Amino acid sequence: MPPSDIMAHKKIEDEGTDVHFIGKINKALYSCITDDITTDEVIITDERIQHIKDHHPKDYERFAGYMTEIIAHPDYILAANLPNTAFILKRIEDNRELFELILRLKIKNDPADYKNSVITFLRIKQKKWDKYLRNKKILYSSEGK
Repeated sequence: MPPSDIMAHKKIEDEGTDVHFIGKINKALYSCITDDITTDEVIITDERIQHIKDHHPKDYERFAGYMTEIIAHPDYILAANLPNTAFILKRIEDNRELFELILRLKIKNDPADYKNSVITFLRIKQKKWDKYLRNKKILYSSEGK
């Protein structure tokens, strides 16, 4: 199924900043990062979309539709360098692509208008995938269910 059929962005006006609703997380699943998650909604801002387009050419246009699936059904959640941040890896079988997505989780001490937010998203090669699994702490694996 092409990415455009998988995810429908819902644009939300937020005090002059355009944000797009991506989907929802399973708070219990993401509690491996923090048990202080206050919302299940996930958004991406226009600024983050532009960051992805600038740093990972064509990945957003070709694969953004997979973000909902990656967030909802990660293969791995790894420890990130920043607090309250999920480092997610997902293999999409349709086209045998590997993806990395960084998700900042909203916790109780964050401003009330914050949401869980996509920080970056990109397609990666097998070598990088393997390196992450070797060198980063695995907090969740779909294989371990």
